[in-house]
Amino acid sequence: MESKYDLHALFNPKTVAVIGASSVPGKVGHTILHNMIQAEYQGTLIPVNPKSDTILGLPVTKSINDLPVGLDLAVLTIPKQFVVQALEQLAEIKTRSAIIITAGFKEVGHEGYKLEQQVAEICTKHHIALIGPNCLGMINIGGKVNASFASGKPLPGSIAFFSQSGALCSSILDWALGENVGFSKFISLGNKAVLSESHMLEYLGNDPETKVVLGYIENITAGEEFIRTARKVTARKPVIMVKSGTTSAGAKAASSHTGAIAGSDNAYSAAFNQAGVIRARSISTLFNLAQAFSLQPLPKGPNLAIVTNAGGPGIMAADACERSALNMASLSPTTVSKLKEVLPPYASLYNPIDIAGDANAQAFGSSLDIVLRDENIHAVLVMLTPTSTAADDLENITQAIIDVAKTTDKPVFPCFMGKKRISDGQKMLQEAGLPCYIFPEPAIESLEAMYKYHEWQNKAEPVIPEIQRDRDRAAAVISGTIARGADEIVEFQAQEILQAYNLPVPRTGLARTSDDAVTFAEDIGYPVVLKIASPQISHKSDVGGVKVGLKDADAVRDAFMDITSRAQRMRPEAMITGCLVQEMAPKGAKEIIIGFKRDDQFGPLIMFGLGGIYVEVLKDIAFRLAPLSREDAHNIIREIRSYMLLKGVRGERSVDFAAIENILLIMSRLSLDFPEIYEAEFNPVLVNKDKAVVADVRISLHT
Repeated sequence: MESKYDLHALFNPKTVAVIGASSVPGKVGHTILHNMIQAEYQGTLIPVNPKSDTILGLPVTKSINDLPVGLDLAVLTIPKQFVVQALEQLAEIKTRSAIIITAGFKEVGHEGYKLEQQVAEICTKHHIALIGPNCLGMINIGGKVNASFASGKPLPGSIAFFSQSGALCSSILDWALGENVGFSKFISLGNKAVLSESHMLEYLGNDPETKVVLGYIENITAGEEFIRTARKVTARKPVIMVKSGTTSAGAKAASSHTGAIAGSDNAYSAAFNQAGVIRARSISTLFNLAQAFSLQPLPKGPNLAIVTNAGGPGIMAADACERSALNMASLSPTTVSKLKEVLPPYASLYNPIDIAGDANAQAFGSSLDIVLRDENIHAVLVMLTPTSTAADDLENITQAIIDVAKTTDKPVFPCFMGKKRISDGQKMLQEAGLPCYIFPEPAIESLEAMYKYHEWQNKAEPVIPEIQRDRDRAAAVISGTIARGADEIVEFQAQEILQAYNLPVPRTGLARTSDDAVTFAEDIGYPVVLKIASPQISHKSDVGGVKVGLKDADAVRDAFMDITSRAQRMRPEAMITGCLVQEMAPKGAKEIIIGFKRDDQFGPLIMFGLGGIYVEVLKDIAFRLAPLSREDAHNIIREIRSYMLLKGVRGERSVDFAAIENILLIMSRLSLDFPEIYEAEFNPVLVNKDKAVVADVRISLHT
């Protein structure tokens, strides 16, 4: 995205005005001024307050109108009823950026929402890069800017963090100080009236001081823009995000917290996946991953070796590896031979490599060095439990690990299990720039994320295939339905759309009389299926509107009369057009479902799964956002748990996966061609080893 806002003025301002600066300690206007001074800000800092002459030793400006023209950054801490007027005055002096700390906007309801709209209109019109309102502020550690009321001064580092929650920013900052974690930028987005997560991603993606981008979000305001921006950034550096509001309770809380309307969690997962964003499911995971990515190189493959001084923890780590995308590597004969030379005969020389509880610094260092030199190894997890030998020799063992880790371009992940007896070693590792884990599972999770990100960076750009279709023919059906005031296109009407998009369908005819039904049935060939055709009846089974396996003319006539009369009795308001006559399912066919629903943030969310009980009870489904590439269509099929049922078990033939992929790609194209369609479903799609056919369809339109 191309931003019309000057984010350089926001993050690296030469002149900062604090509107509502206060001489009273504890007030936000005082804390921000104090934090700017404590950060050793190098530019011009101007307190603005009509009732004071000096605050914290700085001369006070009485009015916004007296500020210099071309002000880089204004930080507003004044009551909400004065914010709009202040922004108008700031616009007159051509202010480049602003931060509104003040709360009481859209997060509190309708009146606040209208006030925030005014704020957004002013800033948009005058190109003021605005953070907030309802935020903690912003910190640029390298630029010596702390335009926030956070307590504590962040340590310098290469991690940038932005968050919709200001309170979470405070908690994370306090935790980071305790864990010796440093940051490049720290941003509280608040209500995102103007600047959003996409603006932050774009800026931080180009920021040379930032190596890893972290984010906490409750909603995304422009989903398609976010995906485009994130995809560009993740090609250069990792983006790791936590998305809250994933449950119905969480979504309700998100709405009352920042005025966010939480989107479908499946859509967020698909968006992150397709944009290369690493999704953390907890704040602890977020920062485990941040430290791993910021401190260690990416593994160039999935093969992991485990070096441990205890068998049980090594097995735990191997179990975690087995559950991940990583592999327990096989050591080369040369590596095994060299390990024999430095380890006692009772050591286990195969992965996990158990160097025994009495291993000293030399054993740890030599073993780690030998394993890292094995070309088949891409990463090493080195585990220590506080045996008497390890505890007594902890400093030397830790230093040996640090020294060896400095000699390699492969990631080395220490895992020192315990607390009190190994705390000095953990501190040494942190100071040496090595991530240290207390348990193996988080270490494996971090390594797995790094390996998947390495794969993402080396993926080819997705290619969206061209779909041949008669768009005008389909558009006529949709516009005709809208003109009639209907919001649903049922199967007999939707057949025209299926044909326009060259979708494979069973041979079908619309019979208006029982004689028509017999004619169609004899042309198609027995046995056949009959289905009620009515624009008002979408759920045909609710009225007994489907008969299958009809083997002769008498059965077809009887079924036609039974279906139409039953539908007329049960739905007297419905217009009964007749019945669809269709050929039976292909032999050996399995039922699948392909559909999409238009997500408010991200657009069409494509769904794939097995039909019947697998969708209704097990919810065994996978998701992607349109447009789908051929690779997306390939992968979505293989993500469901019941994929092996399609591939074939106990001698069954595999279904025609290429035919399924084609239908997925057509559904993707249909969803993009017609924004009027809110939801569409092909259910079931019948697929066997030879082909796939769309046996039923339902399309819902925006009302």
